[in-house]
Amino acid sequence: MRVTVVLPAKNESAGLARTLPGLAATVPGAEVIVVDDGSTDDTAEVATRLGARVLSSPYSMGNGAAIKRGARAAGGDVIVFMDGDGQHDPAHIPLLLEQIEAGYDLVVGARDGSGQANLHRGLANRFYNTLASWMTGHKVMDLTSGFRAVRADRFREFLHLLPNGFSYPTTSTMAFFRSAYPVTYVPIPVAKRVGTGSHIRPLRDGVRFLLIIFRIATLYSPLKLFAPAAAAFFLLGAGYYAWTFATMGRFTNMSALLFSAAVIIFLIGLVSEQITGLTYLAARRDEE
Repeated sequence: MRVTVVLPAKNESAGLARTLPGLAATVPGAEVIVVDDGSTDDTAEVATRLGARVLSSPYSMGNGAAIKRGARAAGGDVIVFMDGDGQHDPAHIPLLLEQIEAGYDLVVGARDGSGQANLHRGLANRFYNTLASWMTGHKVMDLTSGFRAVRADRFREFLHLLPNGFSYPTTSTMAFFRSAYPVTYVPIPVAKRVGTGSHIRPLRDGVRFLLIIFRIATLYSPLKLFAPAAAAFFLLGAGYYAWTFATMGRFTNMSALLFSAAVIIFLIGLVSEQITGLTYLAARRDEE
């Protein structure tokens, strides 16, 4: 089983200096690709000096874009993705590969509490995990972990679905569940990152993470999002109609509007469900 390790990196020279020697010792036969996402420090030089193959971008395209570029260039049967900031210990890679050999197509390193940057991030990730577990019907331990091993051919099926930003772990995990590819989790500890701090900005990326919630729903099963919303509008309309009928003896325009909104939202959910199914069907046909 040939293994390729892909590390997206933006100004992560210090983290790579700690991670790459560990990779060489843990998986000595693996291909190591560092995708330099428009770094302004010596990230590319450090990676090259330590024996990695470097793919450099002239400007920052985003974490997801770096992942896609690395996946296309990978020559291994299995791709291990890990961050270049020193949080992930290469010594845990064999644990992921054991599960790949056991028959899983995606193995995610699930972070413990020490792996959360702060309380807000920890609460947000817990919410994402709960939502994803409800959507998929499977226990999702860490939806946003960037430390994962995948079968390369399976992962490349979904490259066109992956965003260029930070939500590639979310999208890829849900895509594997949606396509009935086996997914499992391996609990791992995570170290504090090396370098100047996270590239995530709370206000700007907080809005993006909220959009991820809707992306999860529409990517996996849109009716699980639209049907409850339609039901809420229908019940609100029925309740308002009951009140106006009891007090005024008539059916109001507001009740009609709420009932109409319920029908429209439900129909949008049905159309979205069909589009989602066709998207995955097209991806499978392209692969075949």
